[in-house]
Amino acid sequence: MNQKLGRASVRLERPVYILNSASVVGTKEGQGPLGLLFDKVGRDDMFGCKTWEEAESALQKEAVGLALEKAGLRPEDISYIFAGDLLGQSMATSFGISSYQIPLLGVYGACSTCGESLALGAMSIAGGFADKVACVTSSHFASAEKEFRFPLDYGSQRPLSATWTVTGSGAFVLSDEPEGGGRKARARISAMTVGKVVDYGLKDSMNMGACMAPAAASTLEQHFTDFAGQPEEYDKIITGDLGKVGQRVLIDLLRKQGYDISEQHMDCGLEIYDAASQDTHAGGSGCGCSAVTLSAYILKQLEEGNWKKVLFMPTGALLSKTSFNEGMSVPGIAHALVIETIR
Repeated sequence: MNQKLGRASVRLERPVYILNSASVVGTKEGQGPLGLLFDKVGRDDMFGCKTWEEAESALQKEAVGLALEKAGLRPEDISYIFAGDLLGQSMATSFGISSYQIPLLGVYGACSTCGESLALGAMSIAGGFADKVACVTSSHFASAEKEFRFPLDYGSQRPLSATWTVTGSGAFVLSDEPEGGGRKARARISAMTVGKVVDYGLKDSMNMGACMAPAAASTLEQHFTDFAGQPEEYDKIITGDLGKVGQRVLIDLLRKQGYDISEQHMDCGLEIYDAASQDTHAGGSGCGCSAVTLSAYILKQLEEGNWKKVLFMPTGALLSKTSFNEGMSVPGIAHALVIETIR
């Protein structure tokens, strides 16, 4: 059976199961609305390391170890690991998970990396190339600020459109079977739509929600076209880190295309922090934002039967400090996965 559907989608002949997952976050995330749901909250954001970059590597190492432990598996049980982060040449990943000695396929989709790694992992299993894979990504507020904006010591003012990079890592174990290690899977991936680069010419790196929203709208429109679907088919349509500004832009863009997602839409960046008590301006962002929210909160809702079917779509801003300094625009990308309960 041909699993390809339409221009950019895949409907899996057999679902791929999210066997288990883990979330490790920093102190600010632990103080937010989802704080009690995360597997581990660090005592401080250095995680016992000397640099911010080493701390982010420690996040990934801890998340992968916890996910494997919860799934009842060892590193040698995993065929491949799909992983990436925001730092130059994915250094948080290469230093973080090297000790596991799992064959690595590094990915980069900016803050959409969680969706990209899950899509690639699910396709590798569906294609018969693996029976179990791991997917992990991470971000760290301090390392991201240094990579893309200014050193923290600079004390620059952040506009209200700016988002706060989540310090956290989410890891997932995918399997071709609904059980493993004596444990039942948390949910199943049944379909996906791969996004394309969309560039509206915006250059404001402090308003990445607006930069990414057109890509999210493009992927959603393609998804509805490929599956001949409507927003009402999902309990939630979940973006990664558009924040307050990007959410408004996305809803407006889709209304122009004839789709109203205002009732179903949820953004991980708006869920992870308390807007009233935590000063994060437009919300949360970063690779870790959607990853830890999926692991700690979204999968829990599916496990408990509160939601039956969601469209999980992390969003990414494809800029670098080089492109920004050269005055280039900030393109966006978004990848969508259909995740369903197995209750």
